[in-house]
Amino acid sequence: MVVHLMTNASVLDSPAAFQRNVNSIHTLGKLLPVVEWGFIFLPILFHAIIGVAIIRGAVPNTRNYPYAANWRYTLQRITGVIAFIFIFQHVFQMHGWFHNSWWMENVARPFGGAQFDPHHAASSAGKALQGWAMAGWYVVGILACVFHLANGIWTMGITWGVWISERAQRRALVVCTIFGIALAAVGLGALGGMRDYGQGEEYEQAREVEERLLQQSDFTSEHSTPSDANSSESAADR
Repeated sequence: MVVHLMTNASVLDSPAAFQRNVNSIHTLGKLLPVVEWGFIFLPILFHAIIGVAIIRGAVPNTRNYPYAANWRYTLQRITGVIAFIFIFQHVFQMHGWFHNSWWMENVARPFGGAQFDPHHAASSAGKALQGWAMAGWYVVGILACVFHLANGIWTMGITWGVWISERAQRRALVVCTIFGIALAAVGLGALGGMRDYGQGEEYEQAREVEERLLQQSDFTSEHSTPSDANSSESAADR
């Protein structure tokens, strides 16, 4: 999640920076679905199944004991549910879940999925994120994911015996809180940056940059030497 949010935040630099990061990811080609399912989707699904089992046995007691630790206990479970629903929707909206062409044309796109175009990364993502309802849902989803991760790391340290003493737990809580705030800022900054490139002049500018990079990529891959490709990339940076 950290890598994903930081990659998305590169759009704050420029649409070209974000596009180059997306291009580097998609150089995996046919291995990309294997990496996605093997290292992202299936682990998240496994985590969600275990999480549901944990939630079923949860005993919230914030009403009788409204302490900060009890609130974190409850919020960890609430944000887990929100995060799973958000990721489930987010992956469908942007990628359509599966890369099969039949699924894309008959299921994903007719139901509003697969809106992200890897060749027009900033503009397509920005267009998909328009509307205050969608933006609000993404704010809730991002914050839920960030809290679940940051607080989960702190809880994991206690469960695994990394920080046991009260003093060590206080220090770890400070570190996890700073980490969570920083990651939330990165995620929300990426959301705002992408939305900016989803409409108006910014959208047109992003499309122009993406088209230029796409044409240069196609040309250099077929006709240029490595040195020529580097020169083209430098020109795109300018």
